[in-house]
Amino acid sequence: MMRHDRHVAGRFPDVALETRWLRVFHTLDEGQARPAAAQKALELGRGGVSRVSALTGLSRTTITRGVADLENPSALERMRSGRSRQYGGGRKRLDVADACLKEELRKVLDDSTAGDPTCSLKWLNKSRRTIAEELTRMGHPVSAQTVGRYISEAGFSLQGNFKSYEGKQSVDRDEQFRYINSQVADFMANYDPVISVDTKQRELVGNFKNAGRVYRRKGDPSKVNAYDYRSWADGVALPYGTLDVATNKALVNVGTSYDTSEFAVESIRRWWKMLGQHTYPEGKRLLICADGGGSNGSRRKTWKLQIQKLADELGTPVTVCHYPPGTSKWNKIEHRLFSFISINWRGKPLLDYETIIQLIGSTKTRKGLQVRAMLDTRTYKKGIVVSDDELDDINLHRHKVYPLWNYTIAPHDMPMILEAKVELH
Repeated sequence: MMRHDRHVAGRFPDVALETRWLRVFHTLDEGQARPAAAQKALELGRGGVSRVSALTGLSRTTITRGVADLENPSALERMRSGRSRQYGGGRKRLDVADACLKEELRKVLDDSTAGDPTCSLKWLNKSRRTIAEELTRMGHPVSAQTVGRYISEAGFSLQGNFKSYEGKQSVDRDEQFRYINSQVADFMANYDPVISVDTKQRELVGNFKNAGRVYRRKGDPSKVNAYDYRSWADGVALPYGTLDVATNKALVNVGTSYDTSEFAVESIRRWWKMLGQHTYPEGKRLLICADGGGSNGSRRKTWKLQIQKLADELGTPVTVCHYPPGTSKWNKIEHRLFSFISINWRGKPLLDYETIIQLIGSTKTRKGLQVRAMLDTRTYKKGIVVSDDELDDINLHRHKVYPLWNYTIAPHDMPMILEAKVELH
């Protein structure tokens, strides 16, 4: 051992002390490590730079510069501010080293940008890697990561489609919503049932792909048909939901033919027989909140005719409030029932009707949603024509507020009582 090495080794009389110092040293970042190594070298004295370099792996030049920084007030101030390098130090950005890079990138972005020139809506139809390769061919070597950073600085970001446009909005939208809310509050305050109804998207029954993913053993996905041909299906499933807004209990009637008004009202009738009459044995009226279109549309004569039949069977008036056009997603059944059914059966092929009934019936939420499902194998006919006489016979009482959207259909034997109730709305 040379003389100066013996001298330095003597400064570390305890190997454990040296080990503990190194353990702390390796937790420091670049800005902290250099002055710490320099300070230790100064403490060791002659040969300290060599010893610390051997211990830490830092070069002698780095440690020597650290020693110089400890004696430089401006360097000490820089270290206190958290900077590891001098201002302007480090490798320059590509757009600084290559002054033409950003200009060429802007040209490529202009050629790759699609959108409406009259507004700020823009998107790129080329990937970062493709743009990087094109710039490299133009003599400006750049990575896809750097291109991504510049694209972000230019105001672009990865975005998917967002379902938000629901068509033309009614000017009476807000007032109708307030009226629906007042009706719901009135019915619930009197312990009368309030239901939200709608038909879920039609599903093909068979070994078809179902959107979403589910945990399975790695490399063992469910194998389904490559194409969603209707001719390959064993049938169709039409889930019509009836949600009790107050109790958060629902019945889903799965039809197998067509989504007609007769099917819609039959689904409500089944809800009443299975759930409603037991929950509301003293209910004196029923409120249905429905979309403005589809099988329960506000302009459908067959819907009103079937509601009349239901009111006669129940012996109670049935009030219907339709959501304004373009607001179907505000229907409570959409986000309190249908969305959770989709989550529950995601990634699972709807192989047969039994599977569909089981998956719908097993849907639950933390807020206590309970769902019952049943299969409806009746064949419902499309295109039923309602005669003028049948239409005139409907005991229909329109409300003063938006009468096309809000109306009550009473049993034939209680018109006068109902009119008094409608006047209160």
